[in-house]
Amino acid sequence: MSVPSALQNEKFANCQESIKILYLVDDKFKCICDDYCTTTDKVEIFKKRIEEDFRNRIDYENLAKELEEEILFYISNNTDRKY
Repeated sequence: MSVPSALQNEKFANCQESIKILYLVDDKFKCICDDYCTTTDKVEIFKKRIEEDFRNRIDYENLAKELEEEILFYISNNTDRKY
């Protein structure tokens, strides 16, 4: 059983040997580490989702502006007609 890659980061750089040992022999420590890995994975998922949501919001805002202009243009070119 190997140590998850999420634990091999800058924050834990000075503790890698201890992490390897404790992860293999201490169930409570392993559980904490596994929870940490799950949490950091979720953070990354939400970061990507937020970035994607932001891009989608910008796209829809731009589309709404274009449609506003099209509506105003249409009205200005068709107001003298009688319906």
